[in-house]
Amino acid sequence: MKNGESQSTVSRRIIILEALKTHGQVNVNELSERLGVTGVTIRNDLAQLEKKKMLIRARGGAIKIEQNFSDEDYPLSDKQKKHLQEKKLIGKRASELIEEHNTIIIDSGSTTYELAKNLSKFNALTVITNALNVASVLAEYTNINVIVPGGMLKNNSLSLVGILAERGFKDYFCDKLFLGVDGFDPDFGISTPNPEEAHLNQIMIEISKEVIVVADSSKFQKRGFAFIAPLSKINTVVTDKGILPENKSKLESLGVKVIIA
Repeated sequence: MKNGESQSTVSRRIIILEALKTHGQVNVNELSERLGVTGVTIRNDLAQLEKKKMLIRARGGAIKIEQNFSDEDYPLSDKQKKHLQEKKLIGKRASELIEEHNTIIIDSGSTTYELAKNLSKFNALTVITNALNVASVLAEYTNINVIVPGGMLKNNSLSLVGILAERGFKDYFCDKLFLGVDGFDPDFGISTPNPEEAHLNQIMIEISKEVIVVADSSKFQKRGFAFIAPLSKINTVVTDKGILPENKSKLESLGVKVIIA
């Protein structure tokens, strides 16, 4: 498949997911006409999205999966107020996983923002981030090289997403990724409300040697609208003492290291 065709596929599936989020269901014929592709192409899109557990196919189209999680993409200012003490502890503990001269990715989010506040102790570090709030903190640290890819600004999360952001990340290979999530279901994987952010997160995972999820315990047993990755893609989780013992055991049984901040 050519690169242009691949990107067209990604864009098309994002549109399908957004339509599903808005209306609760989608129709093959309507999508075919709207997107200018055949019904066969749309059915293939729906089949692939169903494999990722992002929808349920139904006769003539698909329906939204009912999830144990609000798919509202709340403003970052609201998220920062929730479980703030836990996030501060997680950010501090996660910073201890970084070594001098590492090249790391810091994803957008309120917990990753707390991580960024703990990096002034490093003498040589390169950080790639799509989060403007994270970049503004790191700009104060003279010994940290900060790389911000292009992209379209998502106001709610102060993050850069879209084709330019995706192309920017593909130019690098990193030691560690610190990933914030909105949903963490031990039987499903990690997720977020926004399909564009989910796809960018998937690229971040692909270019990183080690994937570290930073998430307070309130994120567990929840699913966001857009699937990011299964647990097999995660190396380490940094969370707080509120995590349920059964969730901790499940993660460890799958080879995921769990660190309690």
